[in-house]
This record gives sequence, C-alpha cells and structure tokens, in this order.
Amino acid sequence: MTLDLAPIAPGVGELRPYVPGKPVSELERELGVEGSVKLASNENPLGPGPEARAAVRAHLAELGRYPDGGGYALRQAIARHQDIDPARVILGNGSNDCLDLVARVFLWPGREAVFSQYAFAVYPISTQAVGARARVAPAREYGHDLEAMAARVGEDTGVVFIANPNNPTGTWLGANELEAFLRELPSRVMVVVDEAYFEYVQEPDYPDARQWLDRYPNLIVTRTFSKIHGLAALRVGYALAHPRVADWLNRVRQPFNVNSLAQAAAEAALGDREHVLTSVGLNREGLGQLAAGLEALGLAYIPSVGNFITLDLGRPAGPVDQALLRRGVITRPLANYGLPRHLRVSVGLPEENRRFLAALGEVLGA
Repeated sequence: MTLDLAPIAPGVGELRPYVPGKPVSELERELGVEGSVKLASNENPLGPGPEARAAVRAHLAELGRYPDGGGYALRQAIARHQDIDPARVILGNGSNDCLDLVARVFLWPGREAVFSQYAFAVYPISTQAVGARARVAPAREYGHDLEAMAARVGEDTGVVFIANPNNPTGTWLGANELEAFLRELPSRVMVVVDEAYFEYVQEPDYPDARQWLDRYPNLIVTRTFSKIHGLAALRVGYALAHPRVADWLNRVRQPFNVNSLAQAAAEAALGDREHVLTSVGLNREGLGQLAAGLEALGLAYIPSVGNFITLDLGRPAGPVDQALLRRGVITRPLANYGLPRHLRVSVGLPEENRRFLAALGEVLGA
C-alpha cells in the first residue's frame, strides 16, 4: 500500500538527526549494566550548584503556571552579568535553540552557511532543516582554519558558524585571529561565535567575543547554562546580539521556550561564583589526569581547553566503544563527525576518570 502524505520541506528527508550521548538508563536497559559512568555528553560532573538547586525547590509550587514568556528577570540578570543592554539578550531552550533561531532568520533555500569540518553537529542540521546549503571548510589540526572559511564566503552566504572552543575537538581560536576574521567579513554575513565552553577556558589569549558586539553588528554570541553551571536537564541558554538582530530572533522564538524552573535556576547560577570556580578547578585537574593516563597508554589526543578530551585510538573506535559500554563506561564515538578512530571523553570526577582509564586499558590490552 502506498502511503500518500504531504510533501516535506527541502532537506528534511535527507537530514541526519542529532545523536546524543547514550543515557545511563538506555545502557542498563540494553545490556543490563548497573552502576555505569557517563562521560559522553560534556556534562558538569558536579551538577548544579547549591544556589541553583535552592531556586528550583523554591519554584516547584508554581508548576501550574506558565513561565514568563519574555524571561524578564533572567534577561536582566544576564545583562547585568555581561554588562550589556537587556535588549541584546535572547533566551533559548539551550544554546542549540539559539543556533536554530539564527538559521530560521538568516538562512533559506538558495542561501549558504559556512562552518568547519569537525565542528558541532547542530550547524549542518539547522542549515539543512531550512533548505540552505552547507559549505564546509577543511579543518587545520582538527580546529577552525579561518582562512579556508573566509574563502568559502560568497554572495549567498547568510551565516558563518564558529565554535570557540570547538566541540568535539577542544581546539580554540585566539583573540587576534578571530577578530581579524570578523573585521574582514562582509557586514551582510552574520557570524555566530558559539561559546558553550567559554567559562572553562583559561588560555590568556582566549577572547570574550561579547566585547566585540558594538564593533560588529553582524556578530551573535551564544552561551549555555548546560556546561559549567550544570543545568543540562533544564535546557537553558542565551544569545547576545545587536538589539535589532535580537528583535528578529525573538520574533521566531517559541512562546515559553524556557521553563520557569530553568529561568529561576539560571538566574541563581549566575550569582554562584564559588560553584563556577570549583568546577573550573575540578576540570583543570581532570584534563591533566586524563591526558596523563592516555599518554601512559601510548594514545594520542587533541589538546583541549573544554571539559572533554578527544583521543585517537589508531583503530576503529566502534568496537572499543562497545567494549567500554559492557564495562559500564559511556564515552562518545565520533564516526558521525568524520573521525572514525576517535573517542570524545568528558571530564568526570577523579574516580570516574580513573574508571574510564582502567577500562580503556583493559579493552586495549585484551
């Protein structure tokens, strides 16, 4: 029997959906493994800080009410925190939502988006979903080659996506090279600088792209509460842009896209400096622990400034990933990023990092 359905939008039929890290519950359901360690989704192993947890508890009684659709209190808090006009703030259901808003406003059939090889998987998804074309620049040492990206900008380019630092490789761009790229780009092309891991980076030359918003009206900066603030389950992020650009993005933003608990927790998290500093310190030590362990195993890895590290197994990663899963360790194979020999491992608690390294040693020694 032939199923006669309505036609779908260009690009949707061939779209490859985003594949998230495997949940612990799925591993337990599929393999019966208990007591698993999840190091697949770049989550903060400490979770949210005490102030965010308290804010969630305080707002439970309001679950029967719709949230503030404009997110007034959270937008004001972000504006104060970033020393920026609240009219520049756009709230998202995670920063992924903000990336999707950009695609909906500035891309359509006949338009193009430019991004790097090995860049975040949402960029091609959002581009293809609106019927636009992707122009992918080859990476340089697993990171963004801005010269190659600039060469792919043409008359039909609507958006350039830049992840700094990049996920899944952990590479980063310095202030001088990134601003030089912005300076030379036509103002008609929107540039998204995705700073999901911004708070983790401690390199002295790493830029805060927010400082360039007045200079480049075509700049959009996206950030999230899912990483350093540990609010991944609540889905809350934001974008910073020129007020006119923010107005356009807010016109296509879904009503109530950020729920009440997320708004309350995010506002509280902004003031919890101690939790951020603790998380940064734990991550710094964890990156060192993982790097030392990988070196002891004779494995190459990509130096990272995020809260994860990507390693080259020198062999197909799929079988190694499956063997780790049977040992209760969840990591992220990167074949869908064009890196079939690589695994991305999130920084966990010290004992979780040790468990991963021990399991990996067992698998490679088997």
